[in-house]
Amino acid sequence: RDERSLEALSLAAGGPAAAGGRQQLPEGRRATLASALELEGTVLREGRLTQFVANNLERRIRLSGAPRGEPPAAGGASSIPAIDPGALQDVVALAGQVAAQVDELLRNVHCGLQALTALSVGCIQTYRDGVESLGEAADLSIRAMYALVARCEELDRAMQPVPALAKRIRDMKGTLERLEGLCK
Repeated sequence: RDERSLEALSLAAGGPAAAGGRQQLPEGRRATLASALELEGTVLREGRLTQFVANNLERRIRLSGAPRGEPPAAGGASSIPAIDPGALQDVVALAGQVAAQVDELLRNVHCGLQALTALSVGCIQTYRDGVESLGEAADLSIRAMYALVARCEELDRAMQPVPALAKRIRDMKGTLERLEGLCK
């Protein structure tokens, strides 16, 4: 996809761009990524999947692991240095410390989670108790309101004769005033 990386691969593989530096190749001769990879190994295509296996893979791995300026080990000899027993003991000791710290961390997390769980349970129980008491209070208030309405209706029925009684009292008062007026 990148024209510069294709040219670099073509140069590394000794392609036609190597002769004249950065020359522009005709469209049909331009190196593609697949053709440059074919120079370095095997390219397999299955649908949209492309696989690449490099030639001399072991040699390339050895070269990549060798320090710069040192030639690679000859005859397949291992270039891995000997393991220092003191370093292994240090690693074991540090691993033990890390394990102990992880155990302590997990214990702290466990205790914290238990405390949070207990707090959550307490909040839920308090909420449940509040809802229950609110329901009981609302029920009692509704009953008291019905009782008040019933008493008001009884009072209303008991007060029905009062207007007739008030009319009779007014009539009596008027009669008494007339009698008083006659007596004077």
